[in-house]
Amino acid sequence: MTNVFLSLGSNMGDKKAYLEKAITSLKNLPQTTLLGVSSFYQTVAWGKTDQDDFINAVCQIDTCLEPHELLKQCQEIEKRLGRERHEHWGPRTMDIDLLLYGSETIDTADLTVPHPYMTQRAFVLVPLAEIVPNLIFPKTNQTVSSLLSDLVTDDVVKI
Repeated sequence: MTNVFLSLGSNMGDKKAYLEKAITSLKNLPQTTLLGVSSFYQTVAWGKTDQDDFINAVCQIDTCLEPHELLKQCQEIEKRLGRERHEHWGPRTMDIDLLLYGSETIDTADLTVPHPYMTQRAFVLVPLAEIVPNLIFPKTNQTVSSLLSDLVTDDVVKI
């Protein structure tokens, strides 16, 4: 089993319901155990800011699924929940990002782990710090809490 962290976000429709359905779907993945889920946080859009606020959370799982198979399963969950990809960082019913896959570093055309933007995103680090504040980020050897101390977190509100 590999310990994995996933970021979930929605900014369309019933955002909380989409997150809850995604968490249930992750819990039901084969060879996977859901270990923890952060609180839900309302956050402003990042990257493309002219869109509705998001609701975000982080999940921790143990899985025997290989990284690319897990990515495929997450994309299928997104699709079942109505995700359509029209523009980069555009509005979405569900977005599931693979943040960390054990201590592995992966750099392929369709998957980069650790997630390349996670240390810049308070909407990822705040919920991640809630469930594993002392987790060491592999590329910098800093704790999640330490990485978070470098970010503005005013726009990440626990709900």
